[in-house]
Amino acid sequence: MTLQLEFELPIQQLEAQIAEVEHKQDKSPADRERVRELRKQLMESTRRVYGDLDPWDTVRVARLSDRPKFTDYVDLAFDEFVELHGDKFFGDDRALRTGFAKLDQYKVMLVGHHKGKTFKERTECFFGCAHPEGYRKAMGKMRMAAKYGLPIICLIDTPGAYPGIGAEERGQAQVIAESMLEMSRLPTPIICVVIGEGGSGGALGIGVGDRVAMLEHAYYSVISPEGCAGILWKSHDFADRAARALRLTSKHLKGFGVVDDIIEEPVGGAHRDHYQMAGRLKMYLARCLKELGELPTDQLLQQRYDKFRKMGQFFEGA
Repeated sequence: MTLQLEFELPIQQLEAQIAEVEHKQDKSPADRERVRELRKQLMESTRRVYGDLDPWDTVRVARLSDRPKFTDYVDLAFDEFVELHGDKFFGDDRALRTGFAKLDQYKVMLVGHHKGKTFKERTECFFGCAHPEGYRKAMGKMRMAAKYGLPIICLIDTPGAYPGIGAEERGQAQVIAESMLEMSRLPTPIICVVIGEGGSGGALGIGVGDRVAMLEHAYYSVISPEGCAGILWKSHDFADRAARALRLTSKHLKGFGVVDDIIEEPVGGAHRDHYQMAGRLKMYLARCLKELGELPTDQLLQQRYDKFRKMGQFFEGA
């Protein structure tokens, strides 16, 4: 693994030492003991580093190229994924993927942002920034899911909606607002999970649900730290300061009541163990599907309405 984050240097140095000893042809008892000691140090160092990430470091972890993407979770946590294409209006946006899937015994409609892995994939899906046709596609498929009584699972991972002129001309802001309104009324369980970046309206467009969760080292914000720094301090150099001010980490947002749950990541982040992270996500989704499936539809919709209606309440002192 290449060094992408300077605070991971002690971790990668220990990993290199372990690899060097393990690659010896004939390991002595002292070598085996050395490996055990190094692994213990590695676990302690990783816990210490990732247990004390500041908001800007959390943003950088959420953006790592090694972090599991939508397609990784489709392969590892779901079965029988059948992708559905097109918005029946303009085209098929590759940044928002939709389709039928199974999670254990549950048949679901899966919706998620796709950032791509190779450079070709990333350019095809605009690095996870969806156009209006992406949100129209998602709305159409979610309406179909509600019609047939299928729960909806949304996996959010985007820097934001695509900001280009063409997207604005085709009604980017309007379609995001319509998507939020539509999701607030759909008579079927909806679970939303921020798996990486939760940026601005691009994330909110598929972020209205009965359960909203975040992975431990994801972030969810009204604007990117760089965008905030550019507005307030006229320079992206203040992105770390903006990240602290935005209160965008999972711990902050759980305290504010913006998200319901935090899904713990493997030690050292989801990028270190895709399989374990997918297993934890699957367990969380299965539990929520069971809980929400037992609620009458009118109660489900009322709870969803109340959940978002009370956000942003505050009391002003006399």
